Amino acid sequence: MNDAGNDCYFKEESESFIMFCNDSTDPPTPHMYSKDSYFRVLDISMESHEISVTMFVAKDCYDSSGTSLNNNDPYFSLPIFPISSAKNKFIAVGCDTYATFSGSTYVTGCLSSCHSDLDVINGSCSGIGCCETSIPRDAYRYNISVASYNNHLGISDFNPCGYAFVAQDGFFSFSTDNLREPPFDMVPLVVDWLIPNQTCDDAQKNTTTYMCRENSNCTDAENGNGYQCHCLKGFQGNPYLQNGCQDINECVISQPCVGICTNLPGTYNCSCPKGSRGDGKKDGNGCTPTKRFRSMDIVLGVSTSFLLVLLAVSWLYWGLRERKIRRQREKFFQENGGHELLQRLRSEHKGSIESVRIFTDRDLKKATDHYHESRILGQGGQGTVYRGILVDNRVVAIKKAKILARSQVKEFINELIILSQINHRNVVKLIGCCFETEVPLLVYEFVTNGTLSDHIHKCGHESTLSRRARLRIAGETAGALSYLHSDASTQILHGDIKSTNILLDENYTAKVADFGASRLVPLNGTQLNTLVQGTRGYLDPEYLHSSQLTEKSDVYSFGVVLAELLTGLRAFSFERAEKEMNLSLYFASAIKSERLFEIIDPMVLNNGNPEEIKEVAMLANQCLRVKGEDRPTMKEVAMELDGLMRMMDRHPWSNRSGDLEEAEHLLGERSNECYGILRSNASRDVSNQISFETESGR
Repeated sequence: MNDAGNDCYFKEESESFIMFCNDSTDPPTPHMYSKDSYFRVLDISMESHEISVTMFVAKDCYDSSGTSLNNNDPYFSLPIFPISSAKNKFIAVGCDTYATFSGSTYVTGCLSSCHSDLDVINGSCSGIGCCETSIPRDAYRYNISVASYNNHLGISDFNPCGYAFVAQDGFFSFSTDNLREPPFDMVPLVVDWLIPNQTCDDAQKNTTTYMCRENSNCTDAENGNGYQCHCLKGFQGNPYLQNGCQDINECVISQPCVGICTNLPGTYNCSCPKGSRGDGKKDGNGCTPTKRFRSMDIVLGVSTSFLLVLLAVSWLYWGLRERKIRRQREKFFQENGGHELLQRLRSEHKGSIESVRIFTDRDLKKATDHYHESRILGQGGQGTVYRGILVDNRVVAIKKAKILARSQVKEFINELIILSQINHRNVVKLIGCCFETEVPLLVYEFVTNGTLSDHIHKCGHESTLSRRARLRIAGETAGALSYLHSDASTQILHGDIKSTNILLDENYTAKVADFGASRLVPLNGTQLNTLVQGTRGYLDPEYLHSSQLTEKSDVYSFGVVLAELLTGLRAFSFERAEKEMNLSLYFASAIKSERLFEIIDPMVLNNGNPEEIKEVAMLANQCLRVKGEDRPTMKEVAMELDGLMRMMDRHPWSNRSGDLEEAEHLLGERSNECYGILRSNASRDVSNQISFETESGR
């Protein structure tokens, strides 16, 4: 290692530093040290008066039992050069870490904590896994200390160490990988360099020791006690050396003139050639002919003015148009209940709008090809459902409500409030919503396998759903309704359970959908007076009579779905005899007259034990009782179905010949119903919707 030479760096008598080169590296690397510290020099800037050096990282590590493994507290001291408060940050990393930055007269620092690496956010140093703070001014010395509150107990598998450092701003970008171990042992640190212990006024009094040479000026340092020299405008180089500031030839480097450029010491001059006039500058008047091409100048001026006017008018038009669109979006946001939704979320302290993505109108137009007819999945009383593809290639279902009365907006808000509170595998997941359109929109997960109705009532084909699959779908649906009634934070009544509102995924897992008619039950109530809504064949007769929606209303509707699963018949059909149009009455009558097996679907009867089928049928019949108080709860129904599934798993019934003969004897003839699938026959579904206004208290 060789000293860089006495003429290469400045020495102050009482507190000096030394610059030298390490020749053992290729190429040689510069280093500097003071009385207490030693640094590798990465860069020296004459223009900004900064030195970039390397500095150690402080560590505090533990094993899984909380025993300290190793730690170090680095110390920095460069008595005449302060650390840059503008270019550095103090950063600490860890989930059980507090770190301090200590100077001679101050202590600062930050605290970082987390319970799991899933809590942290990449790129964020806000206190969860990573924290940062600024560096005080006039800091010549510092010591970094890192410590732990709980010795990293319980988190050492993903964060065994806490560490801290002072580094150049922008050098470090935090990520979860940094919790396991620091990605470096040394970091770059920026130091402001200056001529110490004097102001410009004091230094200029002694021309022998004054460091600023010709063509330079002096400024007092903003950080630290001292002054700095800078080349004058129009000069560049080293202001601390004799003839160090050299004139800049602006005519060659920046070419500021459109005419003739003449370089002068520290400046330049622009002039126009003969036959033209102006200041000759690119950023000024330039040069214009004095006599020739006057008519062309006029045409050019008129054309330019016309273009400017056209641009101004266009800018005004597009500005007003954008303003109109923005106001229209705000109007739609208000009319679609956006403010009402936010107020309800705040007042009820339930669903969080942060968990629901807010889509723009542009997002959903792109996802649905501008709501093209080919993207329609289904239509009903509440609106139209489209198949959409988001920018991340996720396939979603987008529900577009109809333009009706104000009550439909409330249904939309109601559905969003309800879905934001539900977290169940058998309830369709809400992804987001949109308020910027004329009608409100909801974005759901896309359930790929259609509705339960599609699979039960296949036109011209027998249903391929096995007895076991039907019982499992019934159990999953009952479990979802039991969750809504008993386990959700606020009791939720669905209000429109039917086979078209039960979706099936690729594994035939049931998912309850369409909460447009649903209601939240107050904590002090068990029933609600509402506008009667529902679908013909599924509507609870007690609800229809009293207009009081209760959890037993959902039980009744589920009983109809269970009867559909057993019989393969639609809940209501004009193609059946008058007494048999309503499946619930037809089903109850068949049980009462011991004709149950005459209406059971062959797919169920041929693959099941008659006693087992009868148990499910009796459960459905209990759900279909006229008085709500005589019906079981959804929790009881779910437990009963779960028990039947478990019994089936323990004692699987085989298709014995005796059972087949009995089934054939009991089956009899069945009506040949054939209805279009919901997606292609939306108008029939709409016609089956019922909405009755009833007087309060009836």
